[in-house]
Amino acid sequence: MMILGVSGSPKKGGNTEYILDEALKVASERGFKTQQLLCSSLEVRYCDDCGDCARGKPCPIKDDMDKFYELMEEADGLIVSSPAYFGTVTAQIKAVFDRTILLRRQGFKLKGKVGCALTVGASRNGGQEKTIETIHNWMHMHGMIVVGDDSHFGGIAVRPAHEDRIGRKTVVASANKLCDLLERIKKSSCRGGD
Repeated sequence: MMILGVSGSPKKGGNTEYILDEALKVASERGFKTQQLLCSSLEVRYCDDCGDCARGKPCPIKDDMDKFYELMEEADGLIVSSPAYFGTVTAQIKAVFDRTILLRRQGFKLKGKVGCALTVGASRNGGQEKTIETIHNWMHMHGMIVVGDDSHFGGIAVRPAHEDRIGRKTVVASANKLCDLLERIKKSSCRGGD
């Protein structure tokens, strides 16, 4: 089973990529194949709602979004991370979210996948819960199964993330919960749904 990590931060090697790496490390140690896509390294332009995808056509915008389509469809689970920018997700990850309407319009291709959200803010109450909520809303609109960190909404850290012991605990708990559910789904499907 494969877990895809997506970082919505425009900053290469920053706090958001750090917590995503921590979560993917948990998944890897538990035997999952992992991949990641970083908005800091890829260009995804905004959706202009041309309507082509509603008519079954490919998106006419030529950028790195095809990488997201391919890996999101392949993944069994998604871990999406974004820093809290002015109380919500970054423009970069919002562009990715908007462009995934193609996956929804052309067969709900993310339906049933398991997802969790991670975020980092400047302070403990720096908009992280609203950022998580935005990520969860995107997942729900695709029919995904959303998990948190066992007691709250997901992985919520404060920068510098590598020094935030409490935040890192929620990141690890979120990754473990996602892995737990994927393992249960796999076990159930192997038994034939018993």
